[in-house]
Formats: sequence, C-alpha cells, structure tokens
Amino acid sequence: MGYYLANGIYPKWSTFVKTIPSPRGNKKKHFTAVQESARNDVEHAFGVLQQRFAILHGPSRMFKIKYLTNIMKVCVILHNMIIENEHDDNLVPNIEYDQLDDEVPKLSRNRTTELMDFIQCHHQIKDMSAHHQLQAYLIEHQ
Repeated sequence: MGYYLANGIYPKWSTFVKTIPSPRGNKKKHFTAVQESARNDVEHAFGVLQQRFAILHGPSRMFKIKYLTNIMKVCVILHNMIIENEHDDNLVPNIEYDQLDDEVPKLSRNRTTELMDFIQCHHQIKDMSAHHQLQAYLIEHQ
C-alpha cells in the first residue's frame, strides 16, 4: 500500500506519513529532514502548476471539494501532457482513444470478494498502529 507525505493536520492513518514535530535522536532528526525535503519538492511542483495555470491562483473556498479535486487532476494531467509534448513525439506510440467498448457492465448487489477486499483495505488504511509502524520503519530505513 502506498503512502503520502503529510503534515500534522492529517489523521494518523497508515497512508499518511507525517513529520515528527520535535524529533529526538539522530535517526528521527534525519527522517524529519528527508521527509520535509520531499514535501518541499512536492510544494515546488505545486508552485509550478500555480504559475502555469491561473485557475489555481483564485480563491477556492466557494468551490466544493469535488470540483477542487477535479481541477487539480486536470491541471496535473495538462502539465504532464505539456511535458510529454516537449519530448520527442516519435517515442510515444500513437494510441486511438476514441475506440470504446459498447459493453455495459452488469451491476450486482451481492457481496463480492472485490467489495470485501475494498472494505478490508479501508480498515487497514485507518489503522493507527499501522501508521506508527510505517513511520518507525521509514525512520529505520532512512
């Protein structure tokens, strides 16, 4: 399962690795420095998106979270498309995206293994002990 580098405002879930507010010991200090450096890289990338797309400069309090999520995804996709376009076009295969399957998926109201796996994964994400174990592992790994 992947994880995100986060700051203190996020819950203690196994998918969020937060910085240590007052690190004690060399390992924890090193971990905090590396984690904050990586977060700064992400913030820098977000700054590039803000400079490239003016829509991210305006106030966002009136937007619903769903719309903000879609706006951010679109900006990241557009940024990636621009970067890809700047590279050699011969390296990218020509893919026809207009070909869609005409099949409509069948819906089921029965509990499936996929649903049960999703529920189990959701519980694992919210496991606070897994959060602490992941952070301890990453401190040792660094």
